[in-house]
Amino acid sequence: MLLIITIIIGALAGWFASMIMKTDNKQGLFLDIVVGIIGSSIGHWVFNKFSIHLFNNGGFIDNLIVATIGACILLGLIKLFQSLFSSKSR
Repeated sequence: MLLIITIIIGALAGWFASMIMKTDNKQGLFLDIVVGIIGSSIGHWVFNKFSIHLFNNGGFIDNLIVATIGACILLGLIKLFQSLFSSKSR
């Protein structure tokens, strides 16, 4: 059951982050799930590092928000590295 919930949160978080970061037409469902799951790890690490706690203390909405923020961080880093490496190849 935990795996299914992780995939659902990952898919939603990856999709929300791709819409926020304007990469939604470049990736499909599989990449949304991967970005969301990796983003969830990044988000939880950042939130724990700075001792940030949300209103529901570990509920579905909290995990979705943290995963979305982490996925946005991940997509932002990917965009940054893409722009750095694409400008050097010219």
